[in-house]
Amino acid sequence: MKKLHSFHIPVMGIGFTVDTPLKVSHLGIDSAISLVDDILLEKLRKMYCHMFELPYNEIDNSESDFRAKRITSYLNMIHDVTEEKFNQLKEVNKSCTEELKNYFNLLPSTSELKSQFVNAISGTFNLEKAKKLVSENLVKGSIDVNIMTKVDKGHFIDDEKLPAEYNDAHAALRGYANSSLSSSLILSAGMNPHLFSYLENFKDFYPDAKDYIKKKVILKVSDYRSALIQGKILAKKGIWVSEFRIESGLNCGGHAFATNGLLLGPILNEFTVNKDALTNELHDLFIKALEAKAYPIPESVLPVKITAQGGVGTSEEHEFLLSKYNLDSIGWGTPFLLVPEATAVDDATLQQLVAAKEDDLYLSDISPLGVPFNSMKGNTKDEEKYRNIDKNRPGSACPKKFVALDTEFSKEGLCTASRQYQHLKIKQLDEQGLDPVTYKKAFDKITVKSCTCVGLSTSTLLKYNLDTKTEGTGVSICPGPNMAYFSKIMSLKEMTSHIYGEIKNLVAPKRPNIFVKELTIYVDYITQKFNDSPVISNKREEKYFLTFINNLKEGVNYYEGLLEDTKDYFEASKNTILEGLELELNRLKALSLKVEEAIQVVA
Repeated sequence: MKKLHSFHIPVMGIGFTVDTPLKVSHLGIDSAISLVDDILLEKLRKMYCHMFELPYNEIDNSESDFRAKRITSYLNMIHDVTEEKFNQLKEVNKSCTEELKNYFNLLPSTSELKSQFVNAISGTFNLEKAKKLVSENLVKGSIDVNIMTKVDKGHFIDDEKLPAEYNDAHAALRGYANSSLSSSLILSAGMNPHLFSYLENFKDFYPDAKDYIKKKVILKVSDYRSALIQGKILAKKGIWVSEFRIESGLNCGGHAFATNGLLLGPILNEFTVNKDALTNELHDLFIKALEAKAYPIPESVLPVKITAQGGVGTSEEHEFLLSKYNLDSIGWGTPFLLVPEATAVDDATLQQLVAAKEDDLYLSDISPLGVPFNSMKGNTKDEEKYRNIDKNRPGSACPKKFVALDTEFSKEGLCTASRQYQHLKIKQLDEQGLDPVTYKKAFDKITVKSCTCVGLSTSTLLKYNLDTKTEGTGVSICPGPNMAYFSKIMSLKEMTSHIYGEIKNLVAPKRPNIFVKELTIYVDYITQKFNDSPVISNKREEKYFLTFINNLKEGVNYYEGLLEDTKDYFEASKNTILEGLELELNRLKALSLKVEEAIQVVA
């Protein structure tokens, strides 16, 4: 059935959207659950089973395959509760429930279905008409799950490594595959060939005789080349990619996977131009793989959705992206952190988010994964980190070990934010006899890492007054730069009305356009890269900087042409956008001269 909303709520952190489907799925809104933390899922399952009077049997670490079982059990609980809520919502007797009215109230005013519902209940209530309308048209929001492919820590028993299927991402995949859900698995953070191959073991990822795929695959990507490569790998295994979810490389929340200077607009344009060719190429590989496996062959080419997310903040931007690039949906992440009806953020952190300004939101090095990470200054997990450093005990206790992936000191892996790892690295540092300035720089590079796998779930525990004895009370929060322009706690209705342009003044009037903001962040990023190491010592570095800067310049040219051809959008802000593009282009030109000088010095 057709989606009724043109937006979705992406996965945020580990805990911020972990129970979002319970809040919005019955209202027709798609959202996604992170499968990183099975310990958090088990705590929440216990809480919700008590709340909804469902049977609960604890799955502890002594059980075989406990991680996958916890994930399956949590997702089954989510499935059952949302089904019940949705079925209750659809019950139309002599009148409509408030929740059913809320369902339609959240739809855009342009929705034909909404108009039909209003007509059915206005004046003389037409019971049969209302029942028919509801039963034939209402849809649940999809309950999708997200796996970061690289967060796939291996496990050991008696110093012997267990088979790959017991790795964390593999177990999470198995947990989802064994669940009752019919939804999508979002694979993010790049390729994991072993995990991709593991998908082949589960029939739910293949089409049945009626072309129905119970569990679809979504690839979160930052450029077209990545989508094509990963899509072909999966197609050759008989796995169809039902959606490519394009995320801005830097203008997003959480981990930031920078492109090589490619900007969102040109990337989306490449997908738009090549969508049919991409779909047909994947289809040919897909059919051959299904034939080799003797699985049902679809009668026609299966659909591929293209969606985008990262930095969208106004209804005009929302509508423009949908229209210009023929997208199926837009992801609204960061602003939903301010919507308690949809996400799980503790009160103290919520107030910090409300007060956050541009300077409070920054691209950090705190992630143990070694990937730039959007963070907020003053978060309590960082404050805890600094206190530990002041006590001469840097690092975290590392109670969960989900990102204990560094094998320099242990074949089982250590987290680079852990006290054990940082102690060993600082010991190495002490033996090098460095001067104070060089030592401090190296010391800070070690101790900047923060225990995000705990910090990104603690907020949820605090919100629901659950035990944090193991985790502590430090909260990591990962909003995108867009948070600076939203400064109030919002209801779900306010948020959806803002997305659909039905209310004004929810966003700061001086907020830069999405394309200008992303360009600014990229120029900041590459400028900082050069300033950190202004000596270009080899051809690889030379190529990196020149390609990056040229891609950004080409992006500016693309946007200037786009604005010239755009008639129905950005009329009031067009001059401001062009001024912003020109400002960043001048910064790029200045940086180009510095890079060229550095290249000449080397030559």
